[in-house]
Amino acid sequence: MTDGRQLSHGIDLETLEEFATHAAENPDAHWLGLKASATYEGTAAHSLAKVDSYEIDDETISRETREYTVPYGGWKEVLDAVGWVGATDRIEPVEAALSALAACINVGISINAAANGVAIDHLETRVRTDFDPRVLFSLKELKEADSAFQNLTAEVEIEGEDLDQDLVDEWARRAPVYTLVSLAQDVDMNIKTAAEVTGDD
Repeated sequence: MTDGRQLSHGIDLETLEEFATHAAENPDAHWLGLKASATYEGTAAHSLAKVDSYEIDDETISRETREYTVPYGGWKEVLDAVGWVGATDRIEPVEAALSALAACINVGISINAAANGVAIDHLETRVRTDFDPRVLFSLKELKEADSAFQNLTAEVEIEGEDLDQDLVDEWARRAPVYTLVSLAQDVDMNIKTAAEVTGDD
């Protein structure tokens, strides 16, 4: 039951339009503060990552139902080959990044499709890359890090009536994770030693 609301892709279009209008008139509003953490588990490459609260404008949103954890690791066969003892297979952070890119491209397309009244019958995005691990293992200089990935591709399979290929391409490129991985981002790396961490308490 929709109570007379006009829905598209699971979105109430009236509410979406109100949000878009408010955001356009208030460009400094609706910034999201996002964070994640990962705790090393004592085996090289193994970390338990956690995502929980986030901030919208000046409000922190925190609830138990959005405390997500992900056990990261590596590829069993690769770990076996380079000397891990009792290697297990876990999702590798690069794969997580690729899956996030694929899912976020779907986000960019579907939100804009809803806003523009475009119906989608099927949407699937597949992302792949070729990865050279030698920088990771210090077998190549850090200055060569830009050679670690080659042939990064995103293949979008979409079905629906009256789809404009160029418009769908634009919507895909509006995806935040696409922006994160395709454009230069400054990462302010802050390394704290144990003494410094203790001093903060």
